[in-house]
Amino acid sequence: MTRDNAIYSVPLDEAGRVGKVGRFIQLSGSPTGPDGLATDAQGNLAVVHAGLGSVWLFSAMGEPLLRIRSCAGRRTTNVAYGGPDRRTLYVTEAEQGVILAARLPEPGLPPYAHT
Repeated sequence: MTRDNAIYSVPLDEAGRVGKVGRFIQLSGSPTGPDGLATDAQGNLAVVHAGLGSVWLFSAMGEPLLRIRSCAGRRTTNVAYGGPDRRTLYVTEAEQGVILAARLPEPGLPPYAHT
């Protein structure tokens, strides 16, 4: 929910029915909010904070683990894990039109199209 500056959880049961939806993470600052998301092998969630020029890494319980600040502009838009060991987090930054890279300790999950 970009305009609400929040990440919502939508639990699904075994039949695929939606359970109780709720706010999982509430971000602060920036006139815009979360955009791209990616998950690592430990269930941690990388969240682009559009307009703040940052990517936050949250634990599976919603605890902030680290913040990656853009060395380019403030319009970070998307993230994806890649590289030979999937430990490189690629971040798109629209203000400068660049792709940034950060090494993380845990490998990311492959994109759904690759599973």
